[in-house]
Amino acid sequence: MFARGLAAAALSLGMIASGIAADLDALKKKPEAPAVKEAPFFLFADTQISYRYQMDALSPGVQILQPNGTFRSREFPKNIINISHADAWAYGTNFFTLDILKSGSQAPAGTTNPPGSIAAPFFADYGNTEAYGLYRGTLSFNALTNTKAFTYAGIIKDVSLSFGFDANSQNDAFGSKKRDVVGGLNFAFDVPAGFLNLAVHAYKEWNRNGFNLQPDRDQSFDVVPEFEVVYNFPLTFTGLPLSLAGFNNIVLPKGRGVQYAGDFLFNPPRQLEFLSRTNLVLDLGKLIYDQPNRVDVFIGFQYWLNKFGNGETATFKGTEEKSFLAGFAFHIF
Repeated sequence: MFARGLAAAALSLGMIASGIAADLDALKKKPEAPAVKEAPFFLFADTQISYRYQMDALSPGVQILQPNGTFRSREFPKNIINISHADAWAYGTNFFTLDILKSGSQAPAGTTNPPGSIAAPFFADYGNTEAYGLYRGTLSFNALTNTKAFTYAGIIKDVSLSFGFDANSQNDAFGSKKRDVVGGLNFAFDVPAGFLNLAVHAYKEWNRNGFNLQPDRDQSFDVVPEFEVVYNFPLTFTGLPLSLAGFNNIVLPKGRGVQYAGDFLFNPPRQLEFLSRTNLVLDLGKLIYDQPNRVDVFIGFQYWLNKFGNGETATFKGTEEKSFLAGFAFHIF
């Protein structure tokens, strides 16, 4: 536009200098059409870095033998750094998140111990580290068909194809190496404010059990239904920039994950797994500086039943987690 303006000015000056008559009124009535701005590819995009401290975390098999001969779960803290990105484009959405989790020394690292040395890692003086990444994408049926055929007023705003994967790595004695893929439908409910989504997926998981001897460490679980509920509701009645945000995940029993009958003693059938996290989020930037979506602080609660699908027994603890958390987040762009 700047170069085009200079060219037009130069042409006008040349016409006047040469004495050529020009109908300025006519030119004023026919201004140059403004350039059309290209629409951005992303209709919405948000990337943030956050830190949260989780109290009283648990891990299956991390337990204490009590004087009376019974076992109880061993609790430990976690320090967690997260980077996440969410965006929406013409035909759908993308969401990616990566957690780096550092456990307290009560849940130590132990990958250097040989198979069978189950007790040795619990005398280490440093905690294990885990990286956990997740991606979810959607493709809107309304957008793909250029209709409102998948909108049901007052109930459903849109139905989308939903897909994604999870991947993790952890350097404790178990040595988790989770990989899973999901695919199904996502239902966006028509709520007055905020959003509420339900995804119904087929779920397939592969993992690793470091307590097993080779070649039985690699595990492949059955394809089962999985449900994900994600929500964010503004609490405008408080008069503060508060919101309630969270998710709930349900994975149905996914089998034993092993192929041979001889392994069944150490690999019992997995149970229904339920994970829930709810955060009360305060937009601190909007509250103090009138700059929304810049800095958030939050407190929350996490409940995990049958963690990783493991059911609790008299000699196997650490499968039902009830934990408070707190943290802050910076929206970087």
